[in-house]
Amino acid sequence: MKMERKIWFITGISCGMGQALAHSVMEAGDLVIGTFRDEDQAATFNRANPENGYSVVLDVTDEAQLRSAVEEIMAKYGRIDVLVNNAGVGFVGAIEEASTEEVRAVMEANFFGTLHLTQAVLPHMRANRKGYIVQISSHGGIKAFAGFGIYNASKFALEGFSEALAQEVAPLGIKVSIVEPGPFRTSFAGNRLGTANREIADYSETAGAFRTKLKGVDGKQEGDPKKAAEAIIALVNSENPSLRLPLGKTALMTIGMKLDSVRADLETHRQTAENAIYNS
Repeated sequence: MKMERKIWFITGISCGMGQALAHSVMEAGDLVIGTFRDEDQAATFNRANPENGYSVVLDVTDEAQLRSAVEEIMAKYGRIDVLVNNAGVGFVGAIEEASTEEVRAVMEANFFGTLHLTQAVLPHMRANRKGYIVQISSHGGIKAFAGFGIYNASKFALEGFSEALAQEVAPLGIKVSIVEPGPFRTSFAGNRLGTANREIADYSETAGAFRTKLKGVDGKQEGDPKKAAEAIIALVNSENPSLRLPLGKTALMTIGMKLDSVRADLETHRQTAENAIYNS
């Protein structure tokens, strides 16, 4: 008996991880509905993939546009089996260097865009009592780095609501996973990387050094987007998928460092924490 192909809705498939995932999903025989911000790119994708692909033009920071896109997909296909919130932006700069406008732009793309699209898709998954939501986070959603604090904040927020969401929707037949890649060979560290307009000399050895390091690894990152795509597809198709999926040796190292640091602080302050309660 031939299994029904899955319908994947993946945001931000013009390049990088999203593009690799979209192509891998189509190669596996499933249907990809992908988003582009450029109309010409969307039209080209539709012409090239008449059987396994369909694209919509979408700015994830526009909530009305998000909801309209979901309704269009539901009208055309009737369901969304897998939602992949991939679209987002990078940003480097010290906390003090970042303007309110720069911070809001990062949060709108990385947090609110993902939140609003998740909220728009959930009623349809609840009605079907099944579905899978994949949130593309980062090892920077667990471990913060000097010079990456605003980006870290957006991904920490994403991880927080996604962890709670997984508990809320599990009884409804809906699964949630958070993907945490380290550095992958995409355009993330290249001309697509946002940087704070303001630079303060006092942060040259911390945030400034990180900015230089990040730009210096562009095109040399350890991660292979194709292999990441294959890992995500395998996770979605597994019977008991994990909440988190770290990807890359760097992610394993940095997330491990964070866990060790938290554990050390817990043990250092265990007695203090236990004593900070009412005596019975």
